[in-house]
This record gives sequence, C-alpha cells and structure tokens, in this order.
Amino acid sequence: MADDTLCTTPGGGLPRLLAIMARLRDPETGCPWDIEQDFASIAPYTIEEAYEVADAIDRDAWDELEGELGDLLLQVVYHAEMGAEAGRFDFHSIAERVAQKMVDRHPHIWGDGDRDKSAAQQVSDWEASKAAERSGRTLDGVAMGLPALMRAVKLQNRAARVGFDWPETVAVLDKLREEAAELVEARETATAAEIEEEMGDLLFVVANLARHLKVDPESALRAANAKFIRRFEAIEDALAADGRSPAQSDLTEMDALWDAAKAREKVSDKKSRD
Repeated sequence: MADDTLCTTPGGGLPRLLAIMARLRDPETGCPWDIEQDFASIAPYTIEEAYEVADAIDRDAWDELEGELGDLLLQVVYHAEMGAEAGRFDFHSIAERVAQKMVDRHPHIWGDGDRDKSAAQQVSDWEASKAAERSGRTLDGVAMGLPALMRAVKLQNRAARVGFDWPETVAVLDKLREEAAELVEARETATAAEIEEEMGDLLFVVANLARHLKVDPESALRAANAKFIRRFEAIEDALAADGRSPAQSDLTEMDALWDAAKAREKVSDKKSRD
C-alpha cells in the first residue's frame, strides 16, 4: 500500500502525486472508480485536459493555467501507474525516455551539431531525426486519435517533405473552389455518404490552405468558435433587455443584432490598437 503520510502531507511535490495515484489504484483499499479504469477509459480525459490547457492559454487565463497543467500532469501519472502495474513502464522510465529523446534530437546543444543554424533549419533537422526513428511508410505514425484538422495538417506535412505538395498557395485556392463546386453539385444529386465524402474533401483542402498560409486551423477554428459565442450571446443580451429570447425573434432581427455586435467589436478592436 502507498504511504498515506506522504499522500496527505503538503509539499511533497511529484513523489506525493505518484503516491496518491498508487493509493487510489490499490486493488484492496483504493477508490473503486479509479481501480476500474484502464488506458482506453482514461484516454478521453487525457485529450480533454490537453484542450483545457490550450483553452486557458488562448484566453490568457494565467490564473487557471497552473491548475489545468496539474490536471494534465495527473493524466500522465495515471497512465504511468497503470503501466507500472502491468510491468510495461513507469513514471521514471517515461521521463528517462523523453529526456534521452530531447538530448538525441538536439545535437547542436549536446553534441557536435551547429548551434548557429536558423530556427527553420533546426525544425527541419528535428523532423529528419524523427523520420530516421520511424520505419515503414511516409504517413506511418500520425496518431489516429488527433483532431481531424490537426491530423490532416500532419499528414500533409509528411507528404510535403517528400515533394507531394502544391508549390504555390494559388493552386490550393483553385482546388478549394473545385471541391466547393463538387459539394454544391453533390448536394443536389448524391447520396448522404457521397455528400459526406465531398465535405471531407473540402475540409481537407481547407486544412491544406491553412498550412500554406502558416495558420493553425485548430487554433483558427477555436477563435472562430469563441467569436460566434460572443456575438450570439450579444444577440441574447439584446433580446433579453426587451424581455424576449431568440425563440421569440426571427432571423432578420437576429442578423441585425449580429451585425451590431460585429460593428461594436471592430470599434473596440480599433480603440485597443490605437
């Protein structure tokens, strides 16, 4: 059994957290919910916590970030404890493996590499090092569990490194128009599955356009989601001031309130820049 003194004494840092997780997973005296979990059941929480870290950063919520990072660290500790129970790995081996990887991939720091290379060249060297560690096909190893837009960009980057890419952004824009036209045509005549396929093709090209423009599509879409929430809530607030809800309005009125909210944001943004 894990040491309860360490578990309950503040100031224990990482050893305390590791002891807490071991205690929670103790098959005889641990928490029934924690004991029942496995890698598959915990994985969705790991993804969720990573996004909550990104969300806190996007919102400049520095007072929240420490807690969100702690929640993400807990996920690593959870997987490490389950790995230790199965005799596969533990927190120490995880830390040692990533530490060695960082040393191996930074020969310009811990080796005879050239530290005077540009950041872009260092990124290229990093990718070459990763490629050397992989075996098999070009696209192997791009995680299936990534968000679809992020995975699309990673797949496209891999293909681009071996020359399979449009040389200019204008070619991507032409392809975007082509895919949009195909989706419009499919909407009239195609099956639901065919429409979904055309929508996927369009989104894949959008991801490629973002890559060519050096825009993170996940970040751009998160920002667009946040903007939509702000403006829709402005519509709700305006209607609430009149004692009504969106269900008691119509599209014409809500469009006008949206435009008003958009105009106010532009004025506010201009003032902040000035």
